[in-house]
Amino acid sequence: MKKMKLVMVGNGMAGVRTLEELLKISPDLYDITVFGAEPHPNYNRILLSPVLAGEQTLDEIILNPLSWYEENGITLHLGKTVTQIDRIRRKVIAADGTEADYDRLLIATGSNPFILPVPGKDLDGVIGYRDITDTNTMIEAATKYKHAVVIGGGLLGLEAANGLMLRGMQVTVVHIGDWLMERQLDDQAGELLRKSLQERGLRFRMGAHTEALIGDKDGRVMAVRFKGGEEIPADLVVMAAGIRPNTALAESAGLHCHRGVVVTDTLQTVTDPRIYAVGECAAHRGIAYGLVAPLFEQGKVCANHLAQFGIGRYLGSQTSTKLKVTGIDLFSAGDFMGGDGTEEIVMSDPFAGVYKKLVIKNDQLVGACLYGDTVDGSWYFKLLREGRKIADIRDKLMFGESNIGDVGHQGHNKAAAMADSDEVCGCNGVTKGAVCKAIKEKGLFTLEEVRKHTKASASCGSCTGLVEQLLMFTAGGDYSAAPKKKAMCGCTELSHQEVRNAIFDEHLVKLDEVYERLSWKTPNGCSTCRPALNYYLISSWPKEAVDDPQSRFINERSHANIQKDGTYSVVPRMWGGETTADELRRIADAVDKYKIPTVKVTGGQRIDLLGVRKEDLVDVWRDIGMPSGHAYAKALRTVKTCVGSEWCRMGTQDSTQMGKDLERAMWRMYAPHKVKFAVSGCPRNCAEAGIKDVGIIGVDSGWEMYIAGNGGIKTEVAHFLVKLKTAEEVMEYTGAFMQLYRKEGWYLERTVHYVSRVGLDHVKQRILEDHEGRKALWAELQYALDGEPDPWFEFAKAQVDVRQFEPVASIAVPTGAASSESAGASAKTVPAAPLRGPF
Repeated sequence: MKKMKLVMVGNGMAGVRTLEELLKISPDLYDITVFGAEPHPNYNRILLSPVLAGEQTLDEIILNPLSWYEENGITLHLGKTVTQIDRIRRKVIAADGTEADYDRLLIATGSNPFILPVPGKDLDGVIGYRDITDTNTMIEAATKYKHAVVIGGGLLGLEAANGLMLRGMQVTVVHIGDWLMERQLDDQAGELLRKSLQERGLRFRMGAHTEALIGDKDGRVMAVRFKGGEEIPADLVVMAAGIRPNTALAESAGLHCHRGVVVTDTLQTVTDPRIYAVGECAAHRGIAYGLVAPLFEQGKVCANHLAQFGIGRYLGSQTSTKLKVTGIDLFSAGDFMGGDGTEEIVMSDPFAGVYKKLVIKNDQLVGACLYGDTVDGSWYFKLLREGRKIADIRDKLMFGESNIGDVGHQGHNKAAAMADSDEVCGCNGVTKGAVCKAIKEKGLFTLEEVRKHTKASASCGSCTGLVEQLLMFTAGGDYSAAPKKKAMCGCTELSHQEVRNAIFDEHLVKLDEVYERLSWKTPNGCSTCRPALNYYLISSWPKEAVDDPQSRFINERSHANIQKDGTYSVVPRMWGGETTADELRRIADAVDKYKIPTVKVTGGQRIDLLGVRKEDLVDVWRDIGMPSGHAYAKALRTVKTCVGSEWCRMGTQDSTQMGKDLERAMWRMYAPHKVKFAVSGCPRNCAEAGIKDVGIIGVDSGWEMYIAGNGGIKTEVAHFLVKLKTAEEVMEYTGAFMQLYRKEGWYLERTVHYVSRVGLDHVKQRILEDHEGRKALWAELQYALDGEPDPWFEFAKAQVDVRQFEPVASIAVPTGAASSESAGASAKTVPAAPLRGPF
């Protein structure tokens, strides 16, 4: 049978989702042609804000790469704008003359940003915020200019403002309303949001009317003028005051348009049933939706009718909102403003930054507005959509799902409490059952795999935590059972966690005790378990456990980095990246004296001396006279800093001093894996704090703390943890998080994987909510580090076997000892255990 021809105008999320649904149920019905005005394949427009903020790249937000179109036989025209629909000949024509015939036409042209009709709107530097081009323009502007003004205090405007601020610009949000996000929040929540964002560095002009944009002699915007004559500087103006359905093409074809291309419940245009419309350009029952979930619901119904099944109706959508600005928890749904016949239950704790309002009508939840604590947002949304009577749970409704006995909540794992029919991803309509089924049947193990196969967490990302819970809960077996246990090595059936627990519970302090009490299969362990066991012992029982230097990797035994030719590299510790002329002279003299071939500055702002012979290491350390023998261990490597307020005109805090203080406090700290810190003096973040295990960023009113970032093979952006006011708080919170990681992390597990495993909520509970527990963790770390020796200089105390630095011929000499002059200690002062090979 000859295939029909389907042409889609627009290559965005709503339209491509319609094609995906169509290909699932009727893959051979159409020859499909797609016209996209942008030069990019389908990407996640919702994630433009994280791209602007530097949290993701453009490549990472591509939803359907070019290969997807090819695999599905779709003819794709990128960078081509359709300018004409010939409904008589059933043909579309692009601006460059490209034509395509259709039997069915799908219009998915989206929307355009609303540009205020004020003088100066056409100046260079005045843009909307809708696509990749706008995002790149803002990123480029942030490298050249200082002052940005965002007009519009709605969801998109705040995301743009936050991203520009993180890029280092001084940002003012101009909003005509009395409070932010007035369509999604009430006045109290809006005010909490403003205060929170203001503390992070954003500026606001509320109730302000923009009268004109002022340009310079080169035609670039330089200021924003308000009614009354006041002006503020602006090198970049972002219009985020709303969107308008893009109906120009439809109107030129004679299709009925009113607040969008008017469609029926089958998503067919009321003018021409061969033509369909979905997404932000479509108006259904007088509403043009701008959120992704209803647009995907439209796509599913539209695909059903394009496939000629003739069933399914789109009857409109309940919508909810979550803010994606890092560190802000906000949720709203339904009629949260209330009105006649409604009742309100309100809980407000401004000091803690928590506000909840539930609106009830006729014994049903009809609206919810949450700020600061949104964990139960999806549950409230479910109650709202289902219209469940709430009389029996009203007295506990405000306190969330975990306090309602009849909803089957089990423990603290929200995933465990959900029924298979419960929705996990509101954007894509994916249920728990669908996610769990895909994980089990397709053998999925990563978040990316779940996104690829189910689309859960692939849109706004607000359900990512829940999807990760499902992964942890399901991978390795049926989701109602415990995940399959993985033994730490072939010497035991026990997992890392079981071994950690046993060492602590049974107060084991020696390797031999572990082997005996835990019935180790191999008498002396192996190269996998020995380093892990040694770390678990010394981190669980500091000052009691017996450290076994021979159960460490070669770099930790030699206290230098072994290179591919058998030589070593030495990296003297420079506190916070700061050094002196005297230190540099000593380094230079050592380079000349020991003929070290390469001197290189590292990415962590340190000097790396490469090509040091092993027999010269002790003398190099002695001559340089700088720590650290921990710099090569699973320990704190470096604390990277920018110059901060001491020198930089952009600096808001003294980041260099903060970095030095942090490094001096924790440089002797062993950990499950290497750890890197960074401190930036302002939101420009020159020290790249957003991809460190702990990142500290200075803002006008204090410091922001980020955790669990990673700049390795797969870059992971750190999570915002808390806003702090003083340097002392930064030290305490950082130390507490490190000690929690030291106690709970598995050996060779980076902080990013640790936090992913235990959940960010767990870390927040231990560090932010348990004040006494946090102080105890910080005290534990200080106790553990007190008196910890520097292996470069305190050989005996650190149990360094100096024989390893002697040439083989020297070891054969009967005395067998390194001289006190060359080694800094006699071989008689260190253990005489035989050396073991590198792991």
